Amino acid sequence: MRVRKLTFAALAVATVLSLTACNDEDLTGQSDPSAASTASSSSGDSDSGSSDQSDGKESGGQAPAADSGSNDNGGIDKCRTDDLDITASDATIGGDTEGTVAVEFKNGGGQDCQLAAYAGVDLETDSGTISAERTGQEADTTILKDGESIFFGITYPMNDSGGSGVGVTSLVVTPPNETKSFSLEWPGAGSLPVTDGSGSSVQVGPMGSAGQGEG
Repeated sequence: MRVRKLTFAALAVATVLSLTACNDEDLTGQSDPSAASTASSSSGDSDSGSSDQSDGKESGGQAPAADSGSNDNGGIDKCRTDDLDITASDATIGGDTEGTVAVEFKNGGGQDCQLAAYAGVDLETDSGTISAERTGQEADTTILKDGESIFFGITYPMNDSGGSGVGVTSLVVTPPNETKSFSLEWPGAGSLPVTDGSGSSVQVGPMGSAGQGEG
């Protein structure tokens, strides 16, 4: 009887252990639905965030650059001496009490450029340099289109003294806001009257103050 009881007890323990092992396998093999859901949600959020950031960078990278603005003349640069074809001609009209020389600036720079009102003008003479004074006429900045010309006038006193006067050797022109000058042959009268040196007898007008052949 004692042997049977022990055998029965041993079988009962073995059965319990077997059932416990089966339950553990079931629990281990089954995934936690809430955990799977959480992982799926986390993965979805991560992908969405990555996509949004990528789209944001692409959108930002492809966006057109902001307008940097422009100056009053649309960013047009000044006319440079090297880009201008500078010539001068006698524009004195018979009967005038003053002589006139018309200076032409022709834009050959390949693009539009701008000119302030007055150019610098010097006359080289056998007695030194005479710098022209501005007439004082008001003038706006001029946009000189590529290939086009603009003129301004230089006036000077005629030498009616009967003497040799002051001989003019050359004309030196400096475009507005430039430091590089251009020297050319003086096309006006060969001499100026001698003055007392109290002021310049030569004057320069603003851009557009003279035309070809006009005083």
